[in-house]
Amino acid sequence: MIRLVVGLAIGYVLGAKAGRERYDQIMQLSSKATHSPAIQGAAGFVAAKVTNLLPGRKHEPRRPDPAYLPDDGDAASL
Repeated sequence: MIRLVVGLAIGYVLGAKAGRERYDQIMQLSSKATHSPAIQGAAGFVAAKVTNLLPGRKHEPRRPDPAYLPDDGDAASL
């Protein structure tokens, strides 16, 4: 899926017939997008999800933070 999107983007950039100004504008926007922290974070999130879906990869659930777990004394008061 990612290859398709990358291929479409490259095809659009290479096939843009609006001239050099449009090409430079597209390249500038794509550079801003790839260096954006939000885009990088989303890409990391998607990569982690895809990695967990691959065959042979076991899903390891997140462990709760011990600071938020009730102590033995707190459980008795509930």
